[in-house]
Order: sequence, then structure tokens, then C-alpha cells
Amino acid sequence: MVGDTMLKRKISEKLLAWKNNADKKCLIVEGARQVGKTYSIMQFAQAYYKEENTIIINFLKDSDAHKIFDGNLDEESITKGFQILFRDKKIIEGKSLIFLDEIQNCPRAITSLKFLNESGKYDVIASGSLLGVSYATVESFPVGYVERIIMHSLDFEEFLWSQAIETETIQLIKTCFEQLKPVPEIVHSQLMKIFTLYIVTGGMPEVVDQYTKNNDFNEVLSIQQRIVNDYKDDIAKYASKSEKIRARECFESIPRQLAKDYKKFQYKTVAPGSRSNMYTSSIQWLIDAGIINKCSNLVIPQIPLIANSKVDSFKIYIKDTGLLMGMLGPETQKKVLLGELGTFNGGIFENVVGDLLVKAGKNLYYFERNSTLEVDFIMEYRNEIAAIEVKSGDNTKSKSLNSILEFKTVKYGIRLSIKNVSHTENLSRIPLYMTMFL
Repeated sequence: MVGDTMLKRKISEKLLAWKNNADKKCLIVEGARQVGKTYSIMQFAQAYYKEENTIIINFLKDSDAHKIFDGNLDEESITKGFQILFRDKKIIEGKSLIFLDEIQNCPRAITSLKFLNESGKYDVIASGSLLGVSYATVESFPVGYVERIIMHSLDFEEFLWSQAIETETIQLIKTCFEQLKPVPEIVHSQLMKIFTLYIVTGGMPEVVDQYTKNNDFNEVLSIQQRIVNDYKDDIAKYASKSEKIRARECFESIPRQLAKDYKKFQYKTVAPGSRSNMYTSSIQWLIDAGIINKCSNLVIPQIPLIANSKVDSFKIYIKDTGLLMGMLGPETQKKVLLGELGTFNGGIFENVVGDLLVKAGKNLYYFERNSTLEVDFIMEYRNEIAAIEVKSGDNTKSKSLNSILEFKTVKYGIRLSIKNVSHTENLSRIPLYMTMFL
């Protein structure tokens, strides 16, 4: 994140809860690049640890720090390495924090977390991007010795905080959601405008910071496109030789996939004559790298959803819809802001709903049957199955949602649209911005 604006992030509470846990393990904060991991951890360190008791290593920048982990990985040897390299720091049992940033660049440091956890002499946080890919290079992953948190770009509630929306307003719309009663129209109108802004900016901290300061959509787009290019550079740098081209092709095909009425991922949309066996590992690489969200088709909408999912039938969304906007370019950005996008709105709105569900800790599933019935998302909701349909325009009628409610396994129907709250029997119609409460 750039600038001096401090964005309030939910991970701050998670970090504090971890610190206060007497039986805590070493913590790994995972997430795609530039979602705010380093900034949030640094702010936490400054707030709760003394500077002289805090050691910060960035394995991307500190080449000498790798040497600490070249030899024995027991706690005593590692601590001696810290003391030699950081002579101005005091490592005090129970009071020190070791922050190992960009740890994917030092696989042996990941292995060492087991021994640092066993000693328990000081708090250890590790962070990095592409960790899902990097774990394959770790000789011995410290299973059972680490706690892992996945950090995303800002969700919509965090975005509301960045726009100085009061806690009382957020609580008001949450109450309306819980009681299924309409939001006061002036508030609903304001929230829909802010949600449109969220679609355009997304939640990357640098983008949100820039927009909050300057309201400059050209600069927003420029930063988004730079981050997208950084992701492409990561593919070129970190993907295996056989996957570099295909992973990039899959990534670049996503806007085309979402532009179709039928949004199931189709290999022919990637390149003519493509087959699944050519791209399966490349798609998995993008998932492991934290670049995309995968939404699996279901054999039947029934708990447990993961056991009823299909391996070879799925949709793909970009993590952070702002980056999708960056891929689509300035004209699309302008049309979304003006509400003039038309049919492609559906793909963009699906992407943002899918992203918000993942940020809320949900796995993504959908259901289709013989191309005659397709429901955008299926999820566990209040210990039952809910079918979710996303509508981008004024026409919110849906045969699919009405049809799937005939399944005995599906207890709730939820229609997300630009309209205010209404409810009949087992079908709830709620505004898109209420996705954050699902």
C-alpha cells in the first residue's frame, strides 16, 4: 500500500487474537501479492511489540538472511543467526516477534517453523505470496506446528470503512438483512452507488488508497493493469516451463469466459483445438498462486457439497473484481460506472459475488442440469442448502431459481440484484451489497 492512509483491515483482529492465545503456533499469512499482508503485519508489530525486540526479514531483499537457515534448523542455531545478523536487536523470551516476510523465497525457513514452534520462546509470523505453489519445494512442511490465515484484498465491508461509512449504517443494513425488511431508500441508493464503485476499484489496497485520496479512475485503472501485469510476470517467473504459456493463456481467457451466456470454463475459448488434459495443471497452478477462484459444478445440490462436485465441470473467476476491470479496460470501466454495460454486467457481477463469498470463507459451487437449469451459486447457509442467483439488471425474474427450489435438498432461494429487500416464502430478494452478510 502507498501513501499515508491507514486502511482498517479485519486481519488486525485475527492477529491480536493469535497473539493473545497462550497456546499459539507459528503463524503463516498467505495471500496473493499486493493484498496488504506485509503492511498489516508491520502495523501490528509496531502496535504490540517494541522495535528493539522485533526482527523483520524480507527474503526477497535480504540475501544474507538465507544463510541463517542453511545449517541446522534447531531453535538455538537459528537464534544465534538472528543475533549475529541483527546485533542491534534484543531477542527476549515471551516479548520478541520474528517476522519472516516473502518466506516462499526460503523453503528451509518454512521447515524451520516446526522447531521454532516447539521452543515457543518468541512469536513468529511468516508471510508470502505464491505459497500454494512454493510448498511443493519445501522438504518437510511443518504440519501441526503452524496456524494459517488466508488474506484477501479488501472485502466490501472493509471498503465501506475506507469510504468513511459509519458503523451504525453497516449495522442498520445488517439488521435489515437479518429481518428481511427493506433498507431505507436513501441508504439503499447510497450503498448501491458505493457497491458500483467497489466493482470498479476492487479491493487491492493500493487501488483503494489511490481512489480514496484522488477519485481518479484513470489512475485506478493504471494501478490495476500494473498489478495484472505483475501477475503475468509471476507466471513467467514461477510457473514450470511446461505451464508458463498455458497458465497465461488460461488467465487471459477469463474475460472471454465470463462474456459468454454459458459461463462454464471451455477450453476452446482458451485456444482453438484445446483439450482439458492440456490445461488442467495450469489452472491448478493459478488456483495455488491465489490468482483465480474456481467454482465447481455439482452432480446434485446436496450436503456435503464437496463430495457432490464434478472435477471436470467448473467456472473460473478473477480474485478481486477490480483486476478483472483492469483486464477489460477503460471503456468497460466507464460503462459500469454509468450503468450502461448491458449483458456483460452478468459476468462482472457474478465475479464480484463469487469473490465476496470466498472472502467470507465459502467454497464456490454452482448447479446446472442438461443446460436447461443453471443456478449461479450453491452454498451452505444456516446449516441448509441455499441457491443463489445474481441479477445485474432490472429484470429479476428467474425460472432457474424457482425450479431448483422444487428440490427437497434446497431450503433457501436468494436473488441478488440492484433492488431493495423483499421476501416471499422461501425466496429472499436482497441487494448485491448484502452478499457480505451471507
